[in-house]
Order: sequence, then structure tokens, then C-alpha cells
Amino acid sequence: MRIKRLSSNIVLKKLEDEIRFDDKDFPVLSSKTPFELLIATILSQNTSDKNTAKSLKKLRERIGITPEKILRADLKVLKSAIRSSGLYNVKATVIKKLAKIVIEKYGGRLEQIFEKPLEEARSELMSLPGVGPKTADVMLLFAGGKPTFPIDTHVSRVSRRLGIVDEKDDYEEARVKLMKFFPPKYYLKAHLLLIEHGRRTCKAKNPLCRNCVLLKYCSFGQLLSKKL
Repeated sequence: MRIKRLSSNIVLKKLEDEIRFDDKDFPVLSSKTPFELLIATILSQNTSDKNTAKSLKKLRERIGITPEKILRADLKVLKSAIRSSGLYNVKATVIKKLAKIVIEKYGGRLEQIFEKPLEEARSELMSLPGVGPKTADVMLLFAGGKPTFPIDTHVSRVSRRLGIVDEKDDYEEARVKLMKFFPPKYYLKAHLLLIEHGRRTCKAKNPLCRNCVLLKYCSFGQLLSKKL
């Protein structure tokens, strides 16, 4: 099978035509405030969306997700509420620290960070406990409406297999390439579609290449399909 040239329009259209999802597929989308989104993203680290959703639900019910409520909460109660997310001892400590910083430095509101230029806001977010490049980019794109592209394991895997990103690229190099490949107004949509495509079809193990709508544009998929 001949490999056809890939474009952002093709990726978006092909995946949009096939994939339908809602907020239940992405627990972080249920967040009502930037602080809640930050906590949701911390909880999502190194765990499944199902576990993230469960922890968020219990945290809302038992404590509430505001800086003030979390700061006042007993640490043991906090750990119990987020236990489903895994690494709950570490995450609970980080969440407590974040609540304190957000109250003392930002008056309880993270929104003011998004008023700054993209890279300045990104650096400031990454200075917070537990916040790395991916978490910062999620915050900036989802809550701040900033033009950046978060990369999780699914986005990384799919974009590398499609040749949008090189295997040797680190997070920052991959982020820049994805930002060049997709138009800024479609960053959020592309991010979500790539994640869902990675979950359903372009899986880490046993990818369903023969069923992939992007197979004719993917050398990885074509090579693997020939071996099966």
C-alpha cells in the first residue's frame, strides 16, 4: 500500500468522522475552575481516567475542590478521598501545598496567571509543586485558552507513528512540531482526538492498524499490517 501525504485537515476530518466522545471520556473536562482543573490533572498523573473520575467524585463529596476547603481538610481524609488515583500519599501532599500557594500568592484564583504571555504563564505554572510541562500545557489550553499542545502518552504514540513527530524528539521538540502541524484554533480538538484514537485504535500493544482510518497515511501501520 502506498503511503499518502498527511495533513492536519486529513487527521482532523478522518478522526472527527469516526470518533464521538463526551465529558465522561475526559474527567478533567468536568472541572469548573482552573484550580479544580489543576487538581484533576494532578490526580490523573500515572493512572487511568476511570480512577481519576472516581477520585474527583469522592473529593467533591467529602471535601470540595477549592483551595480553602482543601487547605482546611485533614490530610488523612484527603488521602482517603483520592486513594483511587494511586500514589495518593504523594498527591495529597502536593495538593495541600498547591492549595496553600494558590491562597497566599494568588488570592485563591489562578486566573491571573493566564493574563500573562504564553511562555511566561507556562514557566510560572511549572514552578508550582507537581506541575510539569504536560500539566502546565493542559492548564493553559483547557482553562486559559492559550495556544499550546499538551502531550500525554497517547498523543505521543499516535503522533510518532504517523510521522508528525520523530522518535528521538523530547517533550518540547514534539510540542513545537505538533503546534506547527495543527492550526492553533484546532489544538484542543486535535489533542482530544489523538488521545481517543490512541485509546481505541492506535494502542500501545496490539494496535488495530487494519481498522485505522489513517492507515493509508501511516508507514508504521502499513508495515505492521503486512506482518500480521
